[in-house]
Amino acid sequence: MVCNSAIKGFAQSPDATTRPTGSVIGLILIASDFTLTGLAFMDPFFGHPPPFWRVNSTTGYAELVTPPRELFYLDLPAEEAEYWVSQLTTQSLKALFEGGEHTYAGWQDVPVWYIGTVEDRGLPVLAQRMQVGMAREMGGRVEHRELQTSHSPFLSQPEATVKIMLEAIEAFTEQAAGSTSAMVGRGDIAVPRTMLWQPLTWFRFGLPMAFGRVIGRGILLFGWGRRLWRSTFG
Repeated sequence: MVCNSAIKGFAQSPDATTRPTGSVIGLILIASDFTLTGLAFMDPFFGHPPPFWRVNSTTGYAELVTPPRELFYLDLPAEEAEYWVSQLTTQSLKALFEGGEHTYAGWQDVPVWYIGTVEDRGLPVLAQRMQVGMAREMGGRVEHRELQTSHSPFLSQPEATVKIMLEAIEAFTEQAAGSTSAMVGRGDIAVPRTMLWQPLTWFRFGLPMAFGRVIGRGILLFGWGRRLWRSTFG
């Protein structure tokens, strides 16, 4: 959400003939939501937390009710996972439920590369695929890759994650970003797409992305109707 909103005013104009210094030329998202302008993080969920955390009004923090390792580090060795669990800090409820007036859908201004995580239990892969479909329907230029990891591929499959990031940087800059030939490590990079001769892909990718497009179209129609109402009666 912060990265999306920070792009406001820093994206290169589509009419620009040269690339100004200091501009944002692309965005890489890893197992993330797509921020919607004017909405706080929890607004799309109507203020209802997901099952794995709850509101603690006394402390002012979100409180996990599911073991963090299961949510974020399921595919890491136990000792390494426990270390990263120990590094987690508190999450303010204000950051989740407030501040919608400051949010901005920066992903609509620049090309996006989205790294999905198939074994994710914090943000299920079906929800990720739906959001990619939604973003594309709303005008986002989204390249989509997936890794067979939980929520933190930069820890469990760093080599594969870096390979995707370098590929994204090359696409953003139209220049070679560095060689990945010396990288070793596990991890297969998948490009989610529906193939006519592979019916399974219709259900794995086609249906969630199509449903996401329906949601995206609904958001666009709602925004259009609200602007029309305000211009007519406001």
